[in-house]
Amino acid sequence: MAELARVPANDALSVEAARPPRAPRKRLRTPRLRRRKARYYAFLSYSHRDEEIADWLHRELEEFRVPPGLAGKLTENGVIPKRLTPVFRDEHELAAADDLGEEIEAALASSQYLIVLCSPDAAKSHWTNAEIELFKRTRPDGCILAAIASGEPFAVDIPGREHEECFPPALRQRYDSRGRPTGKRAEPLAADLRDSGDGRRLGFLKLVAGMLGVGLDELVQRETTRRHRRMAWLVAASLAGMAVTSTLALTAIQARDAARDQRREAEGLVAFMLGDLRDKLEPIGRLDALDGVGSRVLAYYSKQNAADLSDAALLQRARALSLTAEVSYQRGSFDTAGRLYRQAMAGTAEAIRRNPRDAQRLFDHAQNVFWVGDIALRRGDERGAETAAREYKRLALSMVALDANNMKWRMEEQYADANLGVVLYGQRRFGEAASQFAQALRTIDALATADPHNNDYQKSVAESLAWLADAQMSEGQLAEATATRERHVALLQRLLASSGDDVEYRQKLIQAHRALGNLYGYAGRNGPALDQLRAAIDQADRLTSSEPDNRQSLQYGAEARLSYAEILLAADRRADAAGETAKACAAVQQLLARDPNVERWRMAKSDCAATQAQLALASGSGDALALAGQAIVSAKAAKGNDAAADSYALAKAYRLMGDVRHSLGDHSGASAAWANALSAVPAASAERPVEMAEHAAILQRLGKQPQASSLHAKLRQNGYRRSI
Repeated sequence: MAELARVPANDALSVEAARPPRAPRKRLRTPRLRRRKARYYAFLSYSHRDEEIADWLHRELEEFRVPPGLAGKLTENGVIPKRLTPVFRDEHELAAADDLGEEIEAALASSQYLIVLCSPDAAKSHWTNAEIELFKRTRPDGCILAAIASGEPFAVDIPGREHEECFPPALRQRYDSRGRPTGKRAEPLAADLRDSGDGRRLGFLKLVAGMLGVGLDELVQRETTRRHRRMAWLVAASLAGMAVTSTLALTAIQARDAARDQRREAEGLVAFMLGDLRDKLEPIGRLDALDGVGSRVLAYYSKQNAADLSDAALLQRARALSLTAEVSYQRGSFDTAGRLYRQAMAGTAEAIRRNPRDAQRLFDHAQNVFWVGDIALRRGDERGAETAAREYKRLALSMVALDANNMKWRMEEQYADANLGVVLYGQRRFGEAASQFAQALRTIDALATADPHNNDYQKSVAESLAWLADAQMSEGQLAEATATRERHVALLQRLLASSGDDVEYRQKLIQAHRALGNLYGYAGRNGPALDQLRAAIDQADRLTSSEPDNRQSLQYGAEARLSYAEILLAADRRADAAGETAKACAAVQQLLARDPNVERWRMAKSDCAATQAQLALASGSGDALALAGQAIVSAKAAKGNDAAADSYALAKAYRLMGDVRHSLGDHSGASAAWANALSAVPAASAERPVEMAEHAAILQRLGKQPQASSLHAKLRQNGYRRSI
């Protein structure tokens, strides 16, 4: 088992951009950091209704003696002391205090750890919550440990069981490095003291292990060794006169028990390494330590025959493989990651073979299948990615079939449909992708309707709407895509209003407004299109003004301005279009100066060059020819994830070059450029409406009127009205 169990807590980019009561006896004031000679090892926060177990925990903490072999060692938590003292407890420490609020504030500021005794009473206690909040604000680098005495963590998320919640509100909320609440869900480290959990003794040892920064197995082993040594002396004294045969029998029994204890402790070590230690190291990017964790676990299991492993050991081995695979993935070693994920997948497949009706095993297997598919997609293996995505969906449906009321399994079903949709979308199978995104939306809509206050569900609804709108647009269903995107924008606006100006929602709104504006523009509704694109620009400007180094906001704002300029140019507002284009291209240059290798920024540079060439052509500028040449160079260098989209961008650049040469009277040069444009159009590729319009324009310029008219007729049938 893990020492301190971490209590459990996808936004798709728009395709337009791609290119889950105490008595009131003390007062807590605004936090102030003060220096204090005394320093507490820990601050014990609890509800007075839990006084009995608080007495026990306080006594155990202050009486605990760190094993000599551990005292003085240096861990990530600092040098291990000999005793865990002093432990602050307000009722004992503040009997003669003049100012209770100041004393508590100072005690919190000078405590290395905050231990919260969690129960339904603690969750309702104003003072317990205030102490947690004060500690998080004054000690953002401090460590908070939860000890569950009764109740259930995150029961507020379970309809009908809200009264069982044991975590105070401040414990369930993340604070940033400046001690400010973020509104995001926290995942506190918790030791379970309940009889149904680890029990008081093991739970207490887990709490101590977390504070010392050592493995539970090491702490338990040393305490067990000390206890065995003491018992050995007693046994030796009492059995000195016994026969040699009795002594040998006792030795055999002790050896058997020691072997059993060693196996249990080793498995506990594995559980800790794969659980809490991983959760501590991942947020700080310690990939080397994580890699070491996984390697040690695999080394332990390599000494055993996999066929002889118990179910629990088999699953732990698979999780260790998944961990080392994840480290390789984050380092960009996709070949190594793929090999390790496939080994982990073999282990979870064997676990399912042993018990095919265990939904958790299906879940573990599905995660490995997902990552194998993700790596295949990154490698350009479309067939492998699709096979993995369909298997992931089959596993998700199997989970739901075993327990349809489990929301975690229902979310897996939604993820599976969306994931398969992404794979199909990447293959330009837009109709099939739209069907998958529609199914994902139906699933998450049902969950969000049943639990409208679940923020994770609402986020998933927004993500599904974005993907569905893009797939519908790409398939040519412009009216349906517009309705879906309008719902998406409205939902994001509601979420932003209720979140208290969450930056994440504001960034999503930039893309949503831009996508909706483009849809209006495709339909020839330039007024609403400009309104939406102006809203996207305003959102981006608001974020960049408060955080100038936010590259994503800068990128989104540049892309929105380019779309805005295109509509302005279509409305013959050349001066306004030129101003917006200049701002957009300056932002793109700023981004590329930071990193010239980001694909998205190189594509934005290509769009800038094309828009500048269009402006020069419309105004009759002498720079038009040079700008058209720059557009061709930029289009060739862009090279994003969608090869077909890259080809259409190059075709557009050649078409612009032909238009410029034609305006200069160079008809042969124009014809050659338009021929190059037609050659760049990918053969037998599904076309989005904007790509089809570009294709039709090239055909028309080359005098291929029948083919151009056929494409124009299809565009009009789909409601596309923008002319080129």
